[in-house]
Amino acid sequence: MRTVLLGSGHIGQTIARLLSESGDYEVTVADRDQQALKSVAHLNVERVTVDSSDPAALEALLKPADIVINALPYHMASKVAAAARNAHTHYFDLTEDVQATREIAALAADADTVFMPQCGLAPGFIGVAAHHLAASFDEVHDVKMRVGALPEFPTNELKYNLTWSVDGLVNEYCHPCEALRDGEKVAVDPLEGVEHFSLDGVEYEAFNTSGGLGTLCETLAGRIQNLDYKSVRYPGHQMRMKFLLSDLGLKRDPELLKDILRKSIPTTMQDVVLVFVTVSGMRGGKFVQEVFTRKIFAIHEEGHDESAIQSTTASGICTAVDLFRLGKLPKSGFVSQEQIRLPDFLGNRFGKVYAEHRA
Repeated sequence: MRTVLLGSGHIGQTIARLLSESGDYEVTVADRDQQALKSVAHLNVERVTVDSSDPAALEALLKPADIVINALPYHMASKVAAAARNAHTHYFDLTEDVQATREIAALAADADTVFMPQCGLAPGFIGVAAHHLAASFDEVHDVKMRVGALPEFPTNELKYNLTWSVDGLVNEYCHPCEALRDGEKVAVDPLEGVEHFSLDGVEYEAFNTSGGLGTLCETLAGRIQNLDYKSVRYPGHQMRMKFLLSDLGLKRDPELLKDILRKSIPTTMQDVVLVFVTVSGMRGGKFVQEVFTRKIFAIHEEGHDESAIQSTTASGICTAVDLFRLGKLPKSGFVSQEQIRLPDFLGNRFGKVYAEHRA
């Protein structure tokens, strides 16, 4: 399939590698920065420089393509989706932004092509796993979704290193979060609802962040009692971020906060992704709980370095695209993550990253 990939950052590079090496996709990687495109020069892909803020240029690029994968920052999601609709090109992205997803759903309402946002880790795979677990219950009381993209070796006061987009990180810390309470959708504040738990002997904290639920609130409203999503960090991170955002007022100046984080918090390729879903409810007349967990580490092999967030995020969107190509997803309109069957995801060549617990 003729596929345009917008963005050649860390996640884009991994998407380009997976799809181009599969043999089933003719990949064109487009970026506004010609220098950035050098990161995929070793792959069998076409490289194109394009101004992604120019709708006409985008549409011209997308018209010959079957699929566009948007790996640009979240604030570009609606613009690229609109260009995809005009070009009659199937659209997939990684956005965690709630408002952008609503706008994309509106674009998809009567479209003759597919619009599938939120195809990464969270939102993305976490919704596939949670929906699958919930479907096995006669009556669901609680669904708790927890995801962390963490440094394997934290050394600073934030107990954090940059493992993915700073834009996305600050966005999820600053915007209202969705949840279900007694079957009704509610808004809860980010950085609140702190809880602590341990897994494999490691202590963690989790707190509300925006966007991770994807469209599950709409899908499950009235069918389950309680549903929430929280980001996982090492203990103490939430308190320090709340000091920066609230006490110092950086929530009102997110660009300054992003600059501070980029300059002061190092990136790392030595990371770990934690996926933790618990569902409790009634099954066969008994009150039971079921847990789905994965811990995925970075890959450091000879000639191949890939962070855990790269592997898991790229795997999510490549699996969605591949299942669409195979006819296992709808051919038009808005498609949510929970429309993917978990066995289909884990059985896919790209989804195998999540197939086993790796410690």
